[in-house]
Amino acid sequence: MSGSWVNSAERIGADLHLELAGTGSRRAALARALREAIQEGRLAAGIRLPPYRSLAADLGIARNTVADAYAELVAEGWLTARQGSGTRVAERAAPARTVRVPKKAVTGFAVPVHNLTQGQPDASSFPRNAWSTSTRRALGAAPHEAFGPGDPQGRIELRTALADYLARVRGVRTDPERIVICSGFSDALRLLFGGGVLRGTLAVEAYGLEFHRALLTADGVRTVPLGLDELGTRTEELDGRRGVRSVLLTPAHQFPVGGPLDPKRRNAAVDWARARGGVVIEDDYDGEFRYDREPIGAVQALDPDHVLYVGSASKSVSPALRLGWMVLPERLVGPLLAAKGRRERWTSVVDQLTFADLITSGAYDRHVRQMRQRYRDRRNRLVAALAEHAPHVEVTGIAAGLHAVLRLPPGTEAATVNAATWIGLALDGLAGFRHPAAGTVPFDGLVVGYATPSDHAYAAALEALCRILPPAP
Repeated sequence: MSGSWVNSAERIGADLHLELAGTGSRRAALARALREAIQEGRLAAGIRLPPYRSLAADLGIARNTVADAYAELVAEGWLTARQGSGTRVAERAAPARTVRVPKKAVTGFAVPVHNLTQGQPDASSFPRNAWSTSTRRALGAAPHEAFGPGDPQGRIELRTALADYLARVRGVRTDPERIVICSGFSDALRLLFGGGVLRGTLAVEAYGLEFHRALLTADGVRTVPLGLDELGTRTEELDGRRGVRSVLLTPAHQFPVGGPLDPKRRNAAVDWARARGGVVIEDDYDGEFRYDREPIGAVQALDPDHVLYVGSASKSVSPALRLGWMVLPERLVGPLLAAKGRRERWTSVVDQLTFADLITSGAYDRHVRQMRQRYRDRRNRLVAALAEHAPHVEVTGIAAGLHAVLRLPPGTEAATVNAATWIGLALDGLAGFRHPAAGTVPFDGLVVGYATPSDHAYAAALEALCRILPPAP
């Protein structure tokens, strides 16, 4: 026999399932089940048990049977009974709960003392108040159907807001029907290549995220690198790449080396896509965080039919949102939605509605402007610290974005990264971003994410960085 009860007076919604099994009387079975529940921690110390009549009704047994079982456990010290307070689990009966700590892979320091890794905004800067306000407003205005099965294309409210915002800020030419919401850039790659929307060999920049290359390799996509110099990616090399049908670029701010793509090379990529019937995938990395130059518009504006624009809220708001968007050539909208399936699986409707309100209310613009100023100040502090303590180290790629590249004396990169790990300073060496088939490494360097630490931790992180830099040759 088994049963369950809900102690609504003490813990509304807390169910306890009791199995009255084994030999002996029902009183003995109930007492045994209660002991097990206490020992296993399902009945916590101090919790009030239901009255005799309630539990008897739930279990289908006599009230006296419950009373006798309670009395037995009180006598043994498992329970306490006090007039006006009912029957409760005794404090001393509570088990010592074992906290299981998951094993972590050994990767140097599991939790770095100082964190200057790239690609992360300051987590403490999340706009909590603005987000809460937009959530309340968006939920109040949302139609009932918004809370049904999710539309794989994304909420119309967000797609409309993005169409206006991207046109105003990035010069993107689109309408809501050509925008598809996703959970970030990685999700976009999975849908485009894993979903079979794009096929063939993909040309990529000589330096980029290894994670993205691994994701593409897992989907059976072959990648070939294009050269990189002071003008950006050498897109003129596309004409000599056989079998290439698409190219992935970060033209606003090359990742991770930095710098915008030269206008002639932007045009060369678009001309190649038109002539080949291919697609330029534009990762608008750091497009909103510019400091020392006029904004550079999106390549997508040059040819919306051959450039596929991808953006996300990961750098501007938080990677925890898992919120991104694709602005697609019209011919790719249908295949992309077919790859997504009939329902949205990953991106929360509430987050979509909230982000739409954040944009339309102007709160998103205000947040980006505030963060742009904060990150500009941090970049300036980094440059000043290096000028004082390591003037021989050149800083590049700092006109925009959330990181800088430090050029090191030849042959010192690996030792410097090891020294950083030894003192608990998390950062990246430039070599880790190089495509395996790329040419000669242009220089040794560090990729330093100055946006990652909180404000109060930044000074100590800069001090640690200066301590591990190699001396002048």
